[in-house]
Amino acid sequence: MSAPATTAAPPTTPPTVDPKMRRRALVSSTLGTCIEWYDFYVYGVAAAIILNVQFFPNASPFVGILLSFSTYAIGFAARPIGGIIFAHFGDRLGRKKMLMITLGLMGIGTFLIGILPTYNTIGIAAPILLVLLRIVQGIGVGGEWGGAALMATEFAPAKSRGFFGSWPQIGVPVGTLLANGAFFIMGGLITPEAFVAWGWRIPFLISIVLVAISFYIRSKVAESPVFEEIKRKGEIEKLPVVKVIKTRPLIILKVVMMRFAENANYYIYTTFLLAYGPAILLEKNSILLATMIMAGLGVFSIPFWGWVSDRWGRRYTVMAGAVTMLVMAFPFFWAVQTGDFFMVLLVLILTCNIGRDLCYSVEPAYFTELFEPKLRYSGASVGPQVAAVFAGGFAPLIATLLIGPEFDRYWLVAVYMVLTSLITLVGAFWSPETAPRVRLRRGLSAEYDPIANK
Repeated sequence: MSAPATTAAPPTTPPTVDPKMRRRALVSSTLGTCIEWYDFYVYGVAAAIILNVQFFPNASPFVGILLSFSTYAIGFAARPIGGIIFAHFGDRLGRKKMLMITLGLMGIGTFLIGILPTYNTIGIAAPILLVLLRIVQGIGVGGEWGGAALMATEFAPAKSRGFFGSWPQIGVPVGTLLANGAFFIMGGLITPEAFVAWGWRIPFLISIVLVAISFYIRSKVAESPVFEEIKRKGEIEKLPVVKVIKTRPLIILKVVMMRFAENANYYIYTTFLLAYGPAILLEKNSILLATMIMAGLGVFSIPFWGWVSDRWGRRYTVMAGAVTMLVMAFPFFWAVQTGDFFMVLLVLILTCNIGRDLCYSVEPAYFTELFEPKLRYSGASVGPQVAAVFAGGFAPLIATLLIGPEFDRYWLVAVYMVLTSLITLVGAFWSPETAPRVRLRRGLSAEYDPIANK
């Protein structure tokens, strides 16, 4: 690790920011990510419980789940494409414009899945179109994350970036809560036959209303003050993504490693659990309810851990989360295998609201602080989206392959979770501290200088 700079880097926000616009930026970033992740996760829930029946009816149940999770993974594979495209234009044209486009992409893709004919209606064209729409979703969410993180942190006071940056992250628990809740409600309101026939489409279709509301709110937010300052100084890079990959490869690698555990393990805790639980006679609605409670608690735990990171430090927050997930890998499965609802809920709280949220809450502040403003959208998008492919996207598929057709090799999945946690632990240990308050306590300049610490 290079020695920290002894002089402060140029401030990452202008001296004065309108408090009203700061609040509006925080609300729009948070609401937008909630809706984006609802759209993304509603597919994940459907992939675990219904898409195999609708789009792969000729496969065995186990193979159908594998195929369904494969289409789920494709959305993650498309995320770096979205991250690169929108990072390039986000660093050149502005954060706000890109966020408006990503929201539209996600909304259109989700709505069209809701009206997509199934295999029994149009044959092989159905899963092909499903894959194409999943790619559209992946591109949208890949460009969304970096922009939302920047809008929250670049409007934030320097000493509170961890707390402010954590708010867009609640989009994941809210999206999980809404997605699971939508299927939970539909399953309770209509018969199983009606759910299979048409009820599964409703959670996809209602997305268009949520997107329209968020689109309106985002239209009222000003451009990031940091981007306006870059533009005023004439410091806009011609090829920002290329520049950040060339000049910051190790930082990007550290970002990938730090995101690995929370991304992989979360999709095992949620999406894979919906396939594994019923296979060991754990009721599907019990899993949905426990996941919804865990997600609801995440609305509070994520901002709390973001606040903690401003005082405790980004690096130690990530390390604490990685250790927690590592320690809980085997107990997670032991608790699920009891079949007891409260044991499942308890283990989800320990693994997600503590372990995973410790890591996840800090990412917007940590990842943006590691890159200078003119390359920040690119730097904060490329690393996390690459991690999303290799960690999150393939986690349910890898877990399903590891556990086997009889769902009896849980220990292999637990070992996989331990390995992902070790990757994140090493990445955080290898990374510098960037939280201003912690740096000042150590006698360093308040602002970490990415240029001096390549």
